[in-house]
Parts: sequence; structure tokens; C-alpha cells
Amino acid sequence: MSIVYFRISARAAQAPERAPLLERLLARAALPRRVADWRAEAFRALAPQATHAPAVASAAARGAAPALERSSARWAMLATPLHLSAGLRDLQLGSDGILSLEAEEAAALATDFNAVFAGGGVELARGRATSLLCLFDAPLEVITTDPEQLIGADIFAALARGADAARLKRLASELEMWLHDHAVNARRRARQAPVISSLWLWGGGSLDAAWPPVEGWTAGRDPLFAAFPQESRYPSAARGARARPGVVVIAAEPGTACWQSVEERFVAPAVADLKARRLSGIELSAGDRAFRLSARGLRRFWRSARPWWETIGESRGASDSR
Repeated sequence: MSIVYFRISARAAQAPERAPLLERLLARAALPRRVADWRAEAFRALAPQATHAPAVASAAARGAAPALERSSARWAMLATPLHLSAGLRDLQLGSDGILSLEAEEAAALATDFNAVFAGGGVELARGRATSLLCLFDAPLEVITTDPEQLIGADIFAALARGADAARLKRLASELEMWLHDHAVNARRRARQAPVISSLWLWGGGSLDAAWPPVEGWTAGRDPLFAAFPQESRYPSAARGARARPGVVVIAAEPGTACWQSVEERFVAPAVADLKARRLSGIELSAGDRAFRLSARGLRRFWRSARPWWETIGESRGASDSR
């Protein structure tokens, strides 16, 4: 049977709100297990026959067709804008340090980068929405880290590793210098927005990789799962039918109005299908842990619910993504 995999990517704010349904589900779930790569695990829900998940950047590149048609690039990496804070001996990524760009900012950075770095075997391209992709003339043998796993950590400990790491580190240094006095950052300073300290390169993959078939659906703006069939609401199963598997990536903080909308559109209907045994399970994933919920587990009404941030706040860790 199918499962629905919910990825909770939000982090607790200074004064988080309670989320009663989520807290009941976490209380009634099995003991959490550690997950080295949540995307790989979630992808197995959609494609149980696949041997591995596609590279994140390979999926993100599916939204950059016009740029790729003009390019001879063979390899892509996500270029995520970060705002970093300098400590005494390190650079740290704060909870609000992963930045979202406006469309004109992403376009300006791509255009200027390709003029400044022309001939170096690397390009910058717009991906899906306002995301950025760094395109290379040859595959890179590197291990990189998802920036979401670096919140509150020293980024130097998570720099690229592997045979081609030196090339990537040189490029990262050049990017920081290029961005320092860039016009995009000048405009961000003028409107008191966080400046872009760096473009974090990660999730690399081939631009001509084979694309595996999937059996289910997705929701949310994750760079990997947004490449697959998307739903705006939970696709409820017909009476007596098996529910289809799905992956929902939730950026909204639990307890907020946005979260309540996600609960109404996705979480509550999935719980109803689980109760009716049209689903075999629900996975609630946060940080480096996943909580499995079964129909039997839903009946553990005697378990006391804790504030959600206490439960998933214990689930922080780092994982690598190629």
C-alpha cells in the first residue's frame, strides 16, 4: 500500500504557536528513526522500484529549459543565495539566512555572472521560479551539503569534498568577492533586506540523466519534488480504492495561518485515508529524523502531546547531498 511523506522544513520562531493536530500525530507515531537523506527516502514512496533518487539539481534544471537550450553545459548545481553572519572564528548561517530572490534579482545576477565569468566553463541560469543554477562544462566529483542542514552551524565544516572540491572552493571565493559590491546587493541594502553573502553550490547532477517514472504526486516548492506532478489539494481516494502515494514539503511554520491551510488541504485528508486503511502509513519528517504513523498508532489516544518544536527540535542534524 501507499504512504504520504510530509517533510516539515520550518524552524521554530521566537514565540512558536501550538499545532494540535501535528502534535497529536507526533505523539502517536512510532519512535523516530534517523534518516541520512530525507529526499532519497521520500522518493522511494513515489518510485519504489527506483534504485536512487535523481540529483536535486538535475530535477531543478527541468524548469530552466530556455537557458539550457542555449548552453553546452553537462552538469548542474543549485546556487542558493545565503546571508552569513561572521563570528570570531567562523561563518554561520542563521535561521533566516537562506534567501529568496525577486525575479529581477535572479535575472540580473545570471546576466552579470555570465558576462563577468565568460569563458570559464561555468554559467549561471534561472531555474524554476527565481531559483539559480550553476552550470558546468563537465561533471564534478564532489560531495556537497543541503544548506537547510547548516542552520546555526559553521559553514566551513560543510565545504565541498571530493576530487573536484578545489575547483568548487575557488569558484565559491570568487562568487563572494563578486557579490560583495554587486548592484543587486546595493539595492537590497537600500531597502534594508539581507545582502547575499554567497551562492551556496550543492545538489549536483547530470543534465542528461535518465528520468525515472513515478507513481504518485507531490506538493510544495522543494527543488527535487517540484519537478514531479503537483497537487494543490490532497487527491482523496475513492471509496474502497487505494490512495496514491505522495510527498508534501511544508515550508510554513506549524501553528501559523499558512500551516492551518496546509493541514486542511493535505494533512487532515491523509489522516482520514489512514484511518480508513486506504494508506499504509504517514511519515512525518523533520531534521534528520522521521516519525512513522500507522492506523493502529492513531488509536494511541493515551499518549500526551508535547509542543511540536520540542519534538522536532530534537531532530536536527546534517546530511550530505551529491
